[in-house]
Amino acid sequence: MAHNKHIMNIRSFIKSDWNDLCKVHDLARSDELKAASLESAFLPLEVAAEREGLFEYEILVAECDNEVQGFIAFDNEEIAWLYVNPKMYRKGVGKALLEKALAINNSPFSIEVLEGNSSALNFYKHCGFKEIGMDSGLMPGNENYTVTVHLLSSAANA
Repeated sequence: MAHNKHIMNIRSFIKSDWNDLCKVHDLARSDELKAASLESAFLPLEVAAEREGLFEYEILVAECDNEVQGFIAFDNEEIAWLYVNPKMYRKGVGKALLEKALAINNSPFSIEVLEGNSSALNFYKHCGFKEIGMDSGLMPGNENYTVTVHLLSSAANA
């Protein structure tokens, strides 16, 4: 089967991307929570963005063929959000976003991955992150739920 190479562009978020971000997040977040058996904890981005301070982070989007297919939100210490449209899983979108964020940020990143979300865990390890421990606590933005997360760091890359 022939693979079409998608033209990918990583750029800063602009307000007109909002609906696309919501679509990508809501589809991918459902997958993430399903993997961790937490489907009932789902909150749409319209709610989660405010509760979890999305706009306090730098946000980059990945455009493929002029459509937003993923986004990453980070500050100089952590990657807080990385979501890819499920139709674009394993096509390099997440990796391109991660590489761009790592290039912009010159200090190590930490990230938390929900226990049970082995595809995300494997993705970050494949990208050079090292697992540094586990933590449990209330789910950010939806404190009715207790979660356990894998703590990862990119410091090993430095």
